[in-house]
Amino acid sequence: MLAILLFALLCIPLLELFVIVQLSDFAGFWQTITLMVLVSVVGAFMVRHSGFGIMQKMRSRLAQGELPAAELVEGVLILVSGALMLTPGFFTDTIGLLLLVQPTRVIVRKALMRYFSKKIQVVGWSDNLSSGGFWFGEGRGRYRGFGPDDDDLVP
Repeated sequence: MLAILLFALLCIPLLELFVIVQLSDFAGFWQTITLMVLVSVVGAFMVRHSGFGIMQKMRSRLAQGELPAAELVEGVLILVSGALMLTPGFFTDTIGLLLLVQPTRVIVRKALMRYFSKKIQVVGWSDNLSSGGFWFGEGRGRYRGFGPDDDDLVP
């Protein structure tokens, strides 16, 4: 995982620089800069609009007494897409725009939820935060989360 992160941190800026230089040679320097700023402004508007939509869905799920797990993951994906849109460059803007499109975001959300559902197992849930919130895992004990003693082991 660390190797993939290092590879991405080294290669993505080089790729961005390559794309910017090629586009600048093709369209011109000022047109390239204008396009980069325009894409960032449009992306910020789209992130804001999508974020408000997800917040509304989360509120309605919470009002129904349901845990808004899918909406939380989509909110994180919108946050990541916003960060990618603010990063100068066309490659990261393209990935950010793809994450803002609902069908693409749903595919990524489902893949992430499937991946993390294998890693985390919720064994209990309580809506009373003073009683511990929810618990993860099995083994010697269960780890209590969102309670007064988050790192305590429940017997």
